[in-house]
Amino acid sequence: MIVYIINWMIGFGINQNTARGLSTGILAIFIALLSIFAYFISKKVVLRALSHLIYNTSCEWDNALLERRVFHKLSHIVPAIIIYSFATELTEQMSIIRKFSLAYIVLIGVLVVDALLNSVDDIYRTYEISKNKPIKGYLQVVKIFVYIIGGIVIIATIIDQSPLLLLSGIGALTAVFLLVFKDSLLGLVAGIQLSSNDMIRLGDWIEMPKYGANGNVIDIALNTVKIKNFDKTITTIPTYALVSDSFKNWRGMKQSGGRRIRRSVYIDTTSITFCTDEMLDEFEKINYLADYIRDKKDKMAFYKLENKADTSHEINVRRLTNIGIFRAYLQVYLKNHPKINKEMVQMVRQLPPGEHGLPLEIYVFTNDTAWVNYECIQSDIFDHILAVVPEFGLRVFQKPTGYDIRLSLDDQRH
Repeated sequence: MIVYIINWMIGFGINQNTARGLSTGILAIFIALLSIFAYFISKKVVLRALSHLIYNTSCEWDNALLERRVFHKLSHIVPAIIIYSFATELTEQMSIIRKFSLAYIVLIGVLVVDALLNSVDDIYRTYEISKNKPIKGYLQVVKIFVYIIGGIVIIATIIDQSPLLLLSGIGALTAVFLLVFKDSLLGLVAGIQLSSNDMIRLGDWIEMPKYGANGNVIDIALNTVKIKNFDKTITTIPTYALVSDSFKNWRGMKQSGGRRIRRSVYIDTTSITFCTDEMLDEFEKINYLADYIRDKKDKMAFYKLENKADTSHEINVRRLTNIGIFRAYLQVYLKNHPKINKEMVQMVRQLPPGEHGLPLEIYVFTNDTAWVNYECIQSDIFDHILAVVPEFGLRVFQKPTGYDIRLSLDDQRH
């Protein structure tokens, strides 16, 4: 084409050198205008029509491609292709445009592949399996290779060398690459281990005190795992740290359908005593204890008759204690509680007494694992326990407060 323009100008009597310069300028302007026109058509006409078509289809996959702007990035390749195609018509001094246009085409191709991989991850996340087997880390590994290869091809194009020549020199840079991509390699290995052993999934509640993490997993990537803590902060943990360090995953609790309550009430040991007959008669009026008290009374009467026990001293006969009856009451109370899981362990036990009294531990599981509901159930249970303790002649241990001291002083004055 440029030869035709030069001959046409020479025919009008224009100098050959001048004609060559003018023809190059005219062709450059023509290429620029054609590129702008092609970009306008692809951006304003083709893309709009394509977007309208995609939004009106029932398939959801193409929506992900559109949201990740795959087609928008692809439209930038049209002007570059036009410039590259016409660059051969320019003079040798202008042939560098051909190299840079080819490099630009490669760059756009890399960006399109990057956006395409992002859309693949978005599509994959719509399936339930994505929570168990996330692929974001693997896609990031593919992106690294795409960017490396794309960079090599771009450099080779600009310096006019074969990409294979540059690839052959990568062997000498292996140690450098290992150092630069150390975290990525560790993350890749860790991601494979986490996935194959099903150690962590999206949505899992995990605790990792070393990193201040206590919340739900919201993202599993090649290098990092993001945890949204319950205080709405975000903690970022290196992926390989989940393999090298220990962490607690609460998924098993949620899947089991029961969440553990393990809390103690400290009983003042000076309030523990044997029950009198009057106390037993009062306890027998409690619905949860009526059968228990009657059964114990029968057993004590039979023991006294069978062993001909000397009743002149309390120690010689079997007697019930207020702490024992209180423990029996709690066992029946928890057994009949509608929010306690009946299929899991239910236990009320004494722990070794100490300086704060006798710990009476409640060890049960709720049938609701939701955090707020669990805390409400636990609070309701201990509200009742703390309120009912005095009914059994017991006292909850508590260090003396200003109120206790003032009360004692008032008693001394009177």
